Amino acid sequence: MNSTRKTLTLFVTAALLAGTTAISLAARSQTNVERGRYLVTAMGCNDCHTPWKMGAAGPEPDFTRMLSGHPADAALPPAPRGTAAWPIAAAATMTAWSGPWGTSFTANLTPDAETGLGRWTADEFVSALRTGRHQGRGRQILPPMPYRMISQLDDNDLRAVFAYLQSIPAIHNKVAEPQPPQAQ
Repeated sequence: MNSTRKTLTLFVTAALLAGTTAISLAARSQTNVERGRYLVTAMGCNDCHTPWKMGAAGPEPDFTRMLSGHPADAALPPAPRGTAAWPIAAAATMTAWSGPWGTSFTANLTPDAETGLGRWTADEFVSALRTGRHQGRGRQILPPMPYRMISQLDDNDLRAVFAYLQSIPAIHNKVAEPQPPQAQ
């Protein structure tokens, strides 16, 4: 075989391998996003991280604000004081919760760089759900976020959830900081 033919054969083989690898990686990435979509749906993330609105048949998630957390423009009065029988209260949007820990507001999970997860890495996301701390090192993640249950997912599933969250539309929505418990 002459050197030109060898070079051409090597080039074609390398191109085919590179193309196959690129297609394989793209397919795997798409599968990861789809797996993440499935997990986010099955775990009910929209139940708290998507603001609710009143629809024709009653309360329903407002998917125009999907996974954007507690609306920055939702003015709420002080949370009602809990009782022993009813220690927890939720806002009508289902994005603000009050209890013995104080008042927590659901986070913006969209890839907005300023107000959501846009600057987070997959490692920080996994760490947050393993440790119960923002980005694995920040403030505590508060109730009702079931991070202890979600932390039972394996790293591949948590990374799939992150991949899906990075694929949805970014929504600029600065969520309020948690409030301490009311003085008795």
